[in-house]
Amino acid sequence: MTVSDSEKKCKIAVDAMGGDFAPKNVVIGTVNALSTLEDAELFLIGDKEKILSILKESNLSFNNENIIHTPEVIEMGESPTSALKSKPNSSLVIGAKMVRDKQAHAFVSAGNTGAMMAASTLITGRIEGVGRPTIGAQLPNIFGHCSLYDVGAGKDAKAIHLLEYAIMGSIYAKEIDGISNPKVGLLSMGEEEGKGNDVANEAYDLLKNSNLNFIGNVEGRDLLTKEIDVVVCDGFVGNILLKFGESVPKLLKHLLQQTAKKNVLDAIKIMLVKSTMKKALKSLDYQEHGGVPLLGINGISIIGHGSSTPKAITNMILKAKKMFDNNLVEKIQRSISDYKKKDIK
Repeated sequence: MTVSDSEKKCKIAVDAMGGDFAPKNVVIGTVNALSTLEDAELFLIGDKEKILSILKESNLSFNNENIIHTPEVIEMGESPTSALKSKPNSSLVIGAKMVRDKQAHAFVSAGNTGAMMAASTLITGRIEGVGRPTIGAQLPNIFGHCSLYDVGAGKDAKAIHLLEYAIMGSIYAKEIDGISNPKVGLLSMGEEEGKGNDVANEAYDLLKNSNLNFIGNVEGRDLLTKEIDVVVCDGFVGNILLKFGESVPKLLKHLLQQTAKKNVLDAIKIMLVKSTMKKALKSLDYQEHGGVPLLGINGISIIGHGSSTPKAITNMILKAKKMFDNNLVEKIQRSISDYKKKDIK
């Protein structure tokens, strides 16, 4: 069984054993996604006996022929590269191989993030010309949201890598977010040209001379307050920034609880606006976004949160399908190839 670019039906492999609440949440989320998809075929990869048991107890149906049994599981705390070698028959390795061997267009997993990145890069393989794949994350801001690349796929990026992040991030913003001409910024310690370190300054020149809609340097405060669509930075910085941002909702919840404890009137006021606040903060809920794409891979690779709910799994699958429908991989291939032909070093 192989797939080709000309086939209309999208084939998505799902790691049934990936995540803190696998396989139950994954199985339920996959079946829910299947009910809303057209021209798509889903595969569940993992312990077949456990998958069938969950389907039975949840009164759900799924094509048994699309359940691919794998006897091994890469656990969340395992070393990524060593796990890939020691567990060649794991759900995560088999899923990456399915995309590599054109048996699937996309692979979705909420399992070990490092192992998923390693499997996608080393097994599925990179798009020709991509020096380093990148993971992006959406950050809400007062104009909607901006996407930050890279948030942990790599560290010690070179200037050319930052340019590649910007190219791939812009294509994603156009095709998936529907932004016609994405504004691109370079995260730095000041807005003025020349304010960054050597890598940032070199990247500034590359971005300025590209055909991207580059608006210059942006500072950390601009991510939440400036009209900007794509921001690029080194993965070391991006990951720290992302983890800091993830702590903000917990802090807000704590502060509200402390305020409510001190004053009964304030507690009543907080209760009255609770549902409104929940709606306002919906964009911060990872379940709504599902997972994040690993761009630069020669196939579609979606990495989910370890604690993914069925809803998050469903949205991961729907995101993979949207990327397929918009030919995202092919468009990234063409754009990267065009830049390489210009002899950008």
